[in-house]
Amino acid sequence: MTTLDPWGAVKIDNYSKLFDEFGISTFDDILGKIKNPHRYMRRHVIFGHRSYESVLGAILSGKPFAALSGFMPSGKAHLGHKMVMEELIWHQQQGGDVFLAIADMEAHAVRGKSWKECRELGLNEYIISAIALGLEPGAHIYFQSDFNLVKDLSFELGIRANFSELSAIYGFSGGTSVSHMVSALAQSADILHPQLKEFGGPKPVVIPVGSDQDPHIRLTRGLAYKINMFLVEKRGTENRFISVRGKAAPREALKEIAKHTGGKLYGEHVDISKPRLEEVDLEEVESFVRKVEMKYGGYAFVPPSSTYHKFMTGLQGGKMSSSISESYIALTDKPEDGAKKVMRAITGGRISVEEQNKFGGEPYKCCIYELLLYHLIEDDNELVKVYKDCTDGISICGDCKKFTAELMGNFLKDHHEKRELAKETLKEFGL
Repeated sequence: MTTLDPWGAVKIDNYSKLFDEFGISTFDDILGKIKNPHRYMRRHVIFGHRSYESVLGAILSGKPFAALSGFMPSGKAHLGHKMVMEELIWHQQQGGDVFLAIADMEAHAVRGKSWKECRELGLNEYIISAIALGLEPGAHIYFQSDFNLVKDLSFELGIRANFSELSAIYGFSGGTSVSHMVSALAQSADILHPQLKEFGGPKPVVIPVGSDQDPHIRLTRGLAYKINMFLVEKRGTENRFISVRGKAAPREALKEIAKHTGGKLYGEHVDISKPRLEEVDLEEVESFVRKVEMKYGGYAFVPPSSTYHKFMTGLQGGKMSSSISESYIALTDKPEDGAKKVMRAITGGRISVEEQNKFGGEPYKCCIYELLLYHLIEDDNELVKVYKDCTDGISICGDCKKFTAELMGNFLKDHHEKRELAKETLKEFGL
């Protein structure tokens, strides 16, 4: 059975297994509905999702939605982090309210980083690079330890969580520190807080992550269900009626829901029968119930959505990881150093030029091709040509490395220039 560990360095080789084992849906099923999809979507780098339909519906209809991701400031920001930053930026361009969290509580509790290190890494490595990549003012950028809304919400969520649940999801043991567990709840608070009334109330929220981060999503979706006052669902044979079930909800709130929907009030729930469903659909009922819950002091969270992207292969094989310096190219690497790392990287070539010419290369096993696929070539037609030249044996690895190294050097040079400009805009982000 596959194990997902958000603090480890697990490489997922068979992404299709995640669909069955963890209930992740394939992204291909909704790709055709997305206007101007990001290259990660077009190229199937984003391979799966949970409930992204709600976010997509908001994008297409112009309704409010948000996108959030957090970065643990335990080391340098690298190209793997750039993927998440780009996904946030794309959602901002689609009209989303974007939140970027620096998970300094997690870095302090799990990685032993000092608060000073967390502050310096969070700002200089992650925040400035995200702005340089295109994050616009209006995005909400914060450090967990400074943000009382998140800390207060994590305390409330903690009332609904227990050790057994955290242990089942994360594999926590008796030796796990309490602060490590608290940091997991802080992540759930990060994910849910864009739906607080201070940010406009309940709305679809998407969290772009690698599949190893899915435990955070599963925990948070469960906590959202537990903390909400109501559960709205279709019930009965062939889903013939909608049931609004209260969980210690005020009686007056249930009466208000019954009156508005024409449903029948029972002890702790309201049933809306099929004839009424012709006038009031599930989405409309859910929307009204959320308004009632907010009126009576509840949260009415929409279960968070998520998208899942494939891991980048490390330059020397394995997963790209901040803890292995030779596996990644950092966004703050000097252009010449980034180019050198490309030249030293493992490729998908054959053992000799003769075999390469005869059998072609294997770009699907090559981290150099991944650099082009994920980061350095925007034009799909150009990328297809690189792939075909490799598989047809026309190009050899040395030439491809030189080409990629030049592109990487140019990207880093341009990124460093934009980082300098980004530093001048920090006040626009409230920093």
